[in-house]
Amino acid sequence: MKEINPIEIKDNFIKLISSDWMLIAAGDETKYNMMTASWGGIGELWGKHVATAYVRPERYTDQFIAATHRFTLSFFTSDMKKMLGVMGKESGRNFDKMKFEGLTAKTLPTGQVTFEEARLVLDCKVLYVDELQADKFLDEESLAKWYNDEPGGSLHNIYIAEIVGAWINE
Repeated sequence: MKEINPIEIKDNFIKLISSDWMLIAAGDETKYNMMTASWGGIGELWGKHVATAYVRPERYTDQFIAATHRFTLSFFTSDMKKMLGVMGKESGRNFDKMKFEGLTAKTLPTGQVTFEEARLVLDCKVLYVDELQADKFLDEESLAKWYNDEPGGSLHNIYIAEIVGAWINE
């Protein structure tokens, strides 16, 4: 992997996140977890390049982000979509996600975990965290659509993180 300046990334992040999906990984090489996500954003905030990730508190990956205040966002080619589907449906609490064929963990120079098969990786350091609140929704249809169908499900935690490193696979 080659390290690049995040400003050099030419990809369309709306497509990458919403259509192609990404893996959010947190932890270190001794213990980590990852999950597929299709919600998030990339931009500028507080004079820094940032990524925004949304993770429900009951997701196993959220424990790792909360403990380390770090995560990676890994993006893959379209032939990895089946793997991303599995990583989004299965919990790392009761399924060893690293047994999935074709996915190889890699430790970045910063100690964060990503995957050799990723074509683009963002290394993120959390700057701010909060939980979405039902009474703050101005669009009640979104609240009903995304949260009322899961009894006991929490609203997502919002992680705003500085992008401290970016890598591409050439």
